[in-house]
Amino acid sequence: MKADVLLGLQWGDEGKGKIVDVLTPKYGVIARFQGGPNAGHTLIFDGEKHVLHTIPSGIFRDNILNVIGNGVVIDPVIFQREVEGLLKSGVSPFNALVIARKAHLIMPTHGHLDAASEQAKGKAKIGSTLKGIGPTYMDKTGRNGLRIGDIESPSFKERFTQLRDKHVHILGQYPNYEYDLTESETKWLEAIEFLKKFKFIDSEHVLNNTLKSGKGILAEGAQGTMLDIDFGTYPFVTSSNTITAGACTGLGLPPNKIGDVFGIFKAYCTRVGSGPFPTELLGETGEKLRAAGSEFGATTGRPRRCGWLDLPQLKYAIMVNGVTQLCMMKADVLGEFDEIQVCTHYIYKDEEIDYLPYGIEPNEVQPVYKTFECWPGDLTGLRNVENIPASLNAYVKMIEEETGVPISILSVGPDREQTLILNADLK
Repeated sequence: MKADVLLGLQWGDEGKGKIVDVLTPKYGVIARFQGGPNAGHTLIFDGEKHVLHTIPSGIFRDNILNVIGNGVVIDPVIFQREVEGLLKSGVSPFNALVIARKAHLIMPTHGHLDAASEQAKGKAKIGSTLKGIGPTYMDKTGRNGLRIGDIESPSFKERFTQLRDKHVHILGQYPNYEYDLTESETKWLEAIEFLKKFKFIDSEHVLNNTLKSGKGILAEGAQGTMLDIDFGTYPFVTSSNTITAGACTGLGLPPNKIGDVFGIFKAYCTRVGSGPFPTELLGETGEKLRAAGSEFGATTGRPRRCGWLDLPQLKYAIMVNGVTQLCMMKADVLGEFDEIQVCTHYIYKDEEIDYLPYGIEPNEVQPVYKTFECWPGDLTGLRNVENIPASLNAYVKMIEEETGVPISILSVGPDREQTLILNADLK
């Protein structure tokens, strides 16, 4: 038995949570492998909307073990709030959710370090969600961090105080940044006590033993490939490895135990925050696309930048992830248009190329577009593969031919039921 991986192929917000929820019944374990509460996985079913930030998207299905892996960073306050939201919706996660002892903790001062750094950058800011993600990963690589397993240590409070004091010293180098830790620190320590209601595990042992027992694992990624710390649009990226390789380091699974890789992408492109975005639409068309797709961040509420599908970027993401199956989201949104465009190449150093180069700023690449007939009308009621419009089928076939990877799932709306399975093996 091998572990399958599901991740985003663009700049995040592709719809990963929905597809995890759809695929969950095929697996025994759903495991988050990186990121933190900067993620926002939206699931809609039975007329209700649920947004998850740290908890895996399999939590709404019965008889599934959900694992927060060692590669994840956890804010106890946000985590408690998320659990309380589940309880209000009638879902009790206490027996269905476990946490890796090696996962790192986000402290209140991490959030202040994040905000102070962004403030100091001014117009050069990265566009951080200000959740303290980056500073927490910095402490992790700097070998200073606090981990979930440390909560069980009698010296936990002492270690917390030492790291807090170190952060306060660093914050002193930002004279224009004002903050108060009194209330946030009290809430954080209370949330630590709440965390103790959950089982802490040595996840690498649990997950490898799960595979040995013949049960399937689906590794759930957060953010998107183009936000990967190594292979994304650096420095406008997140602080972890969002690609398939991150599932190995974020869960303790060896590379030879990775099976299928599900790559999620929108039928167009979006991005939140700063950074290069070759196919961005800045005018009326971009506004229309944003409105039609309700493109506002699930975590921050920020309006997403919108643009046409970018094939060189998509092929790059497929390559670095080893994608075996594609899932195309929001096909219904493009029904607002009579014609749509797709970037098939870039003009780069006066040459036409079909791959993603090192630099993709506006002064470095110019997209080359091809126009396609769209599928005007409402697709949200579509339930049978046989009724897919011919123009949408042509769009799907074009992408499959360009990428060399089959599209196995087609989403035509936000609800769990608005999902067309094109690969019979997934039914």
